[in-house]
Amino acid sequence: MMLMLVVVDSLDEYPCGGEHTPNPIASTVPLKATPTIVRTTQLTAVTTATEAGHTIALLGDKKGELHKVLVKPDRSGQLYGTVTVDHDSPVNADLLLDKTGQHVFVLTHSKVTKVPVSMCEQHSDCQACLSDRDPYCGWCVLEGRCSRKMECQRHALPNHWLWSYEAANRCVTVQSLKPANQSRDEQTQVSLTVAQLPVLSKEESLSCSFGSLPAQPAVVSGNQINCQSPTPTLLPPSPQGRDHMTLRVSLMFGQVTISHTDMTFYDCKAVGQLNTTSPCMACVASGWPCNWCALDQLCTHNHTCPTQHIIHNSMEGLSVRRGPEACPCVWSLRGSPLVPMGFPTPLGLLARNLGLFQDEQDYVCVVVVEGLEFNLSATLEKSQDPNTYIFTCSPHQFQYQVKQLEYSAPIFLRRGSLRVDSTPSLRLKLYDCSAGQSDCSQCRAVPQEYGCVWCGGAETPSCVYNLSCSSAPTLTCPPPQITQVLPLTGPVEGGILVTIQGSNLGVKYQDVEEGVSVAGVRCVPQHQAYLISTRIVCELQPSAQEKGGPVIVTVGQSEPGTSLQTFTYQNPQLKNIVPDKGPLAGGTTVTVQGSRLLTGQTSDLKAYVGQQPCIVEQVNDTQLVCRTSPANQTGERAVKVMFGKAERAVPNAVFRYLDNPVISDATPSESFYEGGRAIKVTGQNLDVVQQPMILVWVEPVENLLVRRRKRLAQLSAKNHQMMFNSTLPKKQERCIVVSSEEMTCVTPRIPGNFKVRGLWFQLDNVYVDFESIKGRPFTYYPNPEIYILNTESPDTPYRFKPGGVIAVEGKDLTKAMTREEVVARLGDQECEVKTLDSTHLYCEPPEIQPYSLDNSDLPRLRVLMGKLDVDLGMVQYDTDPLLPPVPLAAQVGLAASAAVVVLVVLVIILMYRRKSKQALRDYKKVLLQLETLEINVGDQCRKEFTDLMTEMMDLSSDVGGPGIPLLDYKTYAERVFFPGQRGAPLSQHLDLPESRRQTVEQGLAQLNNLLNNRLFLIRFIHTLEAQQNFSQRDRGYVASLLTMALHDKLEYFTDVMKCLLGDLVQQYVVKNPKLMLRRTETVVEKMLTNWMSICLYSFLKEVAGEPLYMLYRAIKYQVDKGPVDAVTGKAKRTLNDSHLLREDIDYCSVTLTVLVKSGVEVQPCPVKVLDTDTITQVKDKILDQIYRGAPFSQRPAADSLDLEWRSGQAGHLTLSDDDVTAIVQGRWKKINTLQHYKVPDGATVALIPRSSSVGLGVSQVYQTGEKTPMLEGGEEEEGLRLWHLVKSSEDPDIPKHRKSSMRERERAKAIPEIYLTRLLSMKGTLQKFVDDVFVAILNTKRPPPIAVRFFFDFLDDMAEKHGIDDPETVHIWKTNSLPLRFWVNILKNPQFVFDVQVTDSVDAVLSVIAQTFIDSCTTSEHKVGRDSPVNKLLYAREIPRYKQLVERYYSDIHSAASGCYQEMNSTLTELSGSFASEMNSLVALHELYKYINKYYDQIIMSLEEDAAGQKMQLAYRLQQVAALVENKVTDL
Repeated sequence: MMLMLVVVDSLDEYPCGGEHTPNPIASTVPLKATPTIVRTTQLTAVTTATEAGHTIALLGDKKGELHKVLVKPDRSGQLYGTVTVDHDSPVNADLLLDKTGQHVFVLTHSKVTKVPVSMCEQHSDCQACLSDRDPYCGWCVLEGRCSRKMECQRHALPNHWLWSYEAANRCVTVQSLKPANQSRDEQTQVSLTVAQLPVLSKEESLSCSFGSLPAQPAVVSGNQINCQSPTPTLLPPSPQGRDHMTLRVSLMFGQVTISHTDMTFYDCKAVGQLNTTSPCMACVASGWPCNWCALDQLCTHNHTCPTQHIIHNSMEGLSVRRGPEACPCVWSLRGSPLVPMGFPTPLGLLARNLGLFQDEQDYVCVVVVEGLEFNLSATLEKSQDPNTYIFTCSPHQFQYQVKQLEYSAPIFLRRGSLRVDSTPSLRLKLYDCSAGQSDCSQCRAVPQEYGCVWCGGAETPSCVYNLSCSSAPTLTCPPPQITQVLPLTGPVEGGILVTIQGSNLGVKYQDVEEGVSVAGVRCVPQHQAYLISTRIVCELQPSAQEKGGPVIVTVGQSEPGTSLQTFTYQNPQLKNIVPDKGPLAGGTTVTVQGSRLLTGQTSDLKAYVGQQPCIVEQVNDTQLVCRTSPANQTGERAVKVMFGKAERAVPNAVFRYLDNPVISDATPSESFYEGGRAIKVTGQNLDVVQQPMILVWVEPVENLLVRRRKRLAQLSAKNHQMMFNSTLPKKQERCIVVSSEEMTCVTPRIPGNFKVRGLWFQLDNVYVDFESIKGRPFTYYPNPEIYILNTESPDTPYRFKPGGVIAVEGKDLTKAMTREEVVARLGDQECEVKTLDSTHLYCEPPEIQPYSLDNSDLPRLRVLMGKLDVDLGMVQYDTDPLLPPVPLAAQVGLAASAAVVVLVVLVIILMYRRKSKQALRDYKKVLLQLETLEINVGDQCRKEFTDLMTEMMDLSSDVGGPGIPLLDYKTYAERVFFPGQRGAPLSQHLDLPESRRQTVEQGLAQLNNLLNNRLFLIRFIHTLEAQQNFSQRDRGYVASLLTMALHDKLEYFTDVMKCLLGDLVQQYVVKNPKLMLRRTETVVEKMLTNWMSICLYSFLKEVAGEPLYMLYRAIKYQVDKGPVDAVTGKAKRTLNDSHLLREDIDYCSVTLTVLVKSGVEVQPCPVKVLDTDTITQVKDKILDQIYRGAPFSQRPAADSLDLEWRSGQAGHLTLSDDDVTAIVQGRWKKINTLQHYKVPDGATVALIPRSSSVGLGVSQVYQTGEKTPMLEGGEEEEGLRLWHLVKSSEDPDIPKHRKSSMRERERAKAIPEIYLTRLLSMKGTLQKFVDDVFVAILNTKRPPPIAVRFFFDFLDDMAEKHGIDDPETVHIWKTNSLPLRFWVNILKNPQFVFDVQVTDSVDAVLSVIAQTFIDSCTTSEHKVGRDSPVNKLLYAREIPRYKQLVERYYSDIHSAASGCYQEMNSTLTELSGSFASEMNSLVALHELYKYINKYYDQIIMSLEEDAAGQKMQLAYRLQQVAALVENKVTDL
């Protein structure tokens, strides 16, 4: 693409300016220009900048990149940099430079990026600065930084600011340094030649710095700079083992380094000291100008010595005595260096240049053997050459301990106490003939110069030096001796290598080349593998048949040697393979079955599956085990085994390579360190795997360093296989394959001192990372803590009363564990786990005390969580003690005493019989009544207590379900804005004739503009509220319509609401301020409700929604567990005393097997119901179970389905609430139940679509998910009244045979308060869920929603503005605005938030909880008495605690820092954009216009009376709206 000034393609296609000017601005003549730069990617943005007289173009392109181009004076361009701003997002044309010109703002599709035009400061040296070729940047020499030109103070002076585009500009460099090398023992002047040196003023100077030493002044002369080197004492020491060091010489301007180079300081003394064998030669041959003082034994940089005879360095060209050749030294041995061990041998040395030593000193030969010096006297002999000296050392018998043929021993000459130089290669070769030469053949193989012979005449034959043998040496060696043959078997085809070990197996390869046979067949020796005398490796030749025989070796003319072992030729056979399939990735362990498989050595055996090698792991005579390699494609492969060069194939069997296993899911994703948690793995082809494993890669805690993390990150970026080659330890467990789609893995135990780095599944050769499956890593948590039962006295047994549960306390019990996975055992029996939460475990033991597993009398309670096994101590059951036996004498005495007592009583009774007969009769009657009541109360309390315990154990595990069916925002807003209304405006469409649609929509758009005028909107609302026939329902409806219309401008909506609330406060301050916001009597109060609902929607979703849904599910679960009257809506399980079923209804739980059709399959589903449930109630419970977790609106209605009982041979029976079998008594008809149809436990039923709509309608489902009971005493066509569990009023026509049962019911009704224990049971069961909801709403640990803080601040400001000092008033305002206006509404109507059905019995419970929440928010003291409502009595203890929560919540918001207005505005703007599309604003505007039309004259009059409204012509604009929307005749 070419970047040009103007591009015009077509005047007609691009009518520039046509919308704003009478004629288009364009030209038909194209403008020609030469492109500055050519790009292949389309450019979308251009801007230019000027820097120091140079033009820089910044170009944005379609791929989200910003290109930087220097435009040269000739208009050519050079691209010097590209920055990726937003990958694949086109750069918008609006490139904008900031005021300083240092940054450019780049706009892409989703973000604005501030990009610096240059980054000079990132370059730390001149070379990097200039090589970047950034026209903005140059090197400021005296400031030592890369900067823009104007940022360098002396940029105008030459050589002060260096620019990369100036050819003459180069970095300041040191061209030469004299001297480059200097002795560290002297101080000299150093001269530097510098190029591009900047000019300084007379007052300024430079300095030189050597390393870290203090800088010294420098003398500048042109481009020459002279400095003094540091004094020797200041120089740092040379590195150990080095004879020099290097220091950086820096040219400094103040603290800025202008340029630098390196200077070497050498140490001649170190040169001589580092070479101990030849210090003189090392000194004069070194690269430094060092000289050697021969008599002083000193290496120096000086040219003179303390005494005479200096030897100059080889670099001194004019000196006569120079170089290593002039050094006194021993340069060679006289004669052979070979010296036999234990035999005295004279030694000779040759030396030169010894004439330098004038004084007479004795010479000594020194031989170093294994660290010990042997001093041998030396005798000097003169030679013909005057410069050559011959020394003869005295003979010595040398010994060394190392068992080897040769030992190299250094030898040198010592003159007095000084060592004479010797060449590094000057060494003796001490040798021991017996070392390693264990037989005759090995001895004879030693080279002749050593003189070793086999001395066979001695007591112990051995290899010795020839002069040490006391008898004649043996000339002929004994016959070969074979000690071992490997292997002892081979294939008849031959081709394998046989290793023969022994002694006297020849002196050389040629001795045995033709002399080896195996089982009578020649075996060809291998030259490379032959070891003299001890080993022969030969290749086995084919045999015509299976046979066996010894190994024979013949050496030369000697007798042959025969092995004691027998070698056998075998014909191995293959029969079968197991398994016959495996994954494409390999790794399957295949067992090949056959006979004589151990033919040859294991190394000779090679297995193949097709062409892929199968790695042999173990083999015996009947089985060979190998591991398959990866293959390229699936299919069948033949299996073969190579025995050397012999090939065998498995007949009639193939190995099948199948698709690799794939893991699609693995749950759960956490465990604790003790391990043992079962992981359910699902996928495909899992049964192909032979050895599935779960691997946990761990790392010791002390190794967790930054370097390790970097290494792991690099490894993670590579393929997964690499990670398993790590040396870090792994913990693993074998998995169990259940089917091709499922397997179970148990997490391995991880020691406490290790950190988990990752979890993998190894499926033979397939490795799957857990994180790649779930998108998050597998988590290991610390082990849960489980406390012993009797913490105060661990040795004392825990006392347990049968019929209850054992409560176990702990910590983090559910962090990586569920109730179903926990096992609790009491002695030899199981303690059934009922409930598990974070801190408690409840288990139900057997009714009879179990036996102990050990020898103790009492059983111990053990809790098993995976591999974690915790002993919680002994448990002792509380039982009634047996009475001790009574002795016989005592029994006789007691019987006699009893007889006497009976006699006396009978006499007394006879005496008073007549007088007390009537009184006794009355007493017995009262006693019978009291006993009956006491028994009833006791039975009822025990039953309720048992129910309560059972519920508390079961509820936590059953409540929750698979998900929370949250409503989408549109439905939520519709139900909150327009509660209980059918066809709310959110769901409507603008119903207009097409001929009027465009005009009406134009008018509604103008009305929308009017509503955005604050004055109009406020006058409009006030005018409507002033009308007498503007009802309270109309006020709420208009407020919700305004919320819809202004939803895209929530910030403006909030301002209007605040203004209206300000007017409302003004009104109530005059009256009673405590009554403000108590009810929804004005438009603004409903606007406030809607505003809170909008702002707290996200809080509901993220925080309060889950506990609220859990509360609803808990209530519904509890209510449905007990009988519920379908007519009156009364329930046995409730919190509301007015909805309490006060009758003792006999019922039992029934489990129905419901046939559910899933696709083409029909699956049975167990559903628990009550035998007293009506058919409609049964259908509802079945639908609840089948569609558990699904939104209520997505499941079929119960009325559209029939319940069919399928009873084997009897056929199918359709059950209904009313049919011909219904029981009619007098004028009462009972609704049919399962009990009526005698449906047994375990019966099979099915829901089928209803063919007709005929049926008894016992429910009415509204749009909002509410379900109400039938009206009491509902009438049918025959005038009969319906009843279910209880009749709404008593019937006098009771049959005589039921009089007795009615009397029992009357006695029960005499004190109906006994059934209030059901309320307590329900309250106790739900307490945890109620607490969770209240804490979620009033939690002070997390920041409260911004809307709450904002509005509470507004109320505080209003109170302060109007001088309201009473804190109770402000508290009431806050309560009325948030808890009463929003939270109570949500608590009572969960169908506003969730897609659920709220029945009347559930609604009754929610009403009590909502009232409790209201009571908790009041400031009045909570007093209860005998006459208090039951619901207040129920929560009498909790309400004070809830009050503290509310007060702390209000207090924390008040004490928090204010100033959240800006944050609130940002939130409102975000909400406006997020949900505005959900609002049907045109319908809302059309509905609002209906109110304008209704009160048109009053609104017009109100607008005309307002002076500001007259200026803005608000009435005129409203008339325009009316004219467009309704063709209304106006005064226009």
